[in-house]
Amino acid sequence: MQAMTPAWQARLWLAQRASAMVLAVLLLVHLAGMLWAVRGGLSGAEILERTRGNGWAALLYATLVIASAVHAPIGVARVCEEWFGVRGRALWAAMALLALALMLVGGAAVWGLVR
Repeated sequence: MQAMTPAWQARLWLAQRASAMVLAVLLLVHLAGMLWAVRGGLSGAEILERTRGNGWAALLYATLVIASAVHAPIGVARVCEEWFGVRGRALWAAMALLALALMLVGGAAVWGLVR
């Protein structure tokens, strides 16, 4: 099999760094919101009550899911390549399945949060 091209490696590098920036910002928003809610005396049930039908919560958490589904498989692939010497199409096929699984599980969680 042909090695991964430098252009493809650059795209993966950029995708992982961009997704890391999105994750960092949105996770800070999430944590700030949770701290604000808990310090305000809201219970978990009351927080969930407020997220029902909330488009902003859906957008925040759906974006977190997408960023995670981009970020994590690239990182796992790099660990597999560097630590275990695993490379090639099979590795990236497995990472595509990991991304899909993260999207499905995360999407279900977002749906449960805002439905």
